[in-house]
Amino acid sequence: MAEKGTAEAMVEIALAEVGYVEGPKDNQTKYGKFTKANFLPWCGSFCMWVANEAGVKIPNTVSTMAGAASFKKMKTWTDASAAKPKPGDIVYFDFMTGGAPIEHVGIVIKDNGDGTVTTVEGNTAGDKKKSGSQANGGECVKKIRAYKKNPKGIPVFIEGFGRPNYKGNEVEADTPVADIPAFPGRIKPGDKGEAVKIVQHALTLPEDGDYGPNTKKAVIAFQDNNDLVDSNGIIGPKTWAELMKLL
Repeated sequence: MAEKGTAEAMVEIALAEVGYVEGPKDNQTKYGKFTKANFLPWCGSFCMWVANEAGVKIPNTVSTMAGAASFKKMKTWTDASAAKPKPGDIVYFDFMTGGAPIEHVGIVIKDNGDGTVTTVEGNTAGDKKKSGSQANGGECVKKIRAYKKNPKGIPVFIEGFGRPNYKGNEVEADTPVADIPAFPGRIKPGDKGEAVKIVQHALTLPEDGDYGPNTKKAVIAFQDNNDLVDSNGIIGPKTWAELMKLL
């Protein structure tokens, strides 16, 4: 067993999770239970669970966009084009490309030296499947991903890498505390605007600013996970405060 707090421990624990499948319900996992984000997309929860088991502190990356932003604040972020990935790096993906938000995250196992990395990712599709969401596929899978043009011709979907502060391979950075937006007043289904976008950002949902059925479903799941009294999709100050912990 690798020493706690090290990149080696992070890699070892991540590899041991390969083959895990969500269920019995959609997006139901031990990782989401740990982060109190069960029944929500769980690639970030997977990384948080692995880090906790490894004794490593990483920024909250249940929201992939917030996690990437935190590494940038720490100044331990490297864009894919300039990267020299290391085992234990947290790797962020945009499968939509063309300026879409970061939508997926995993853990680097090794740099293959040819523009690709081996990763372990939660909530992705197994390689044997001919179809399936790479960002919400329901399995823990070992993958080969590209961060630049490579001889294998693997498409480049990696946006960049964040480096945690590992024992024996320290970085001079503190995990930042997120700026918490003030409660804007009650938010309910049918509302539109920036406050809805903040909620969607926290829950790793498309940020269209429209509180529709998908946002309501995710909010109710979050309320249930956090034992909030009224799991009705209406966001009051208590639900808002818990949501802001994801940022």
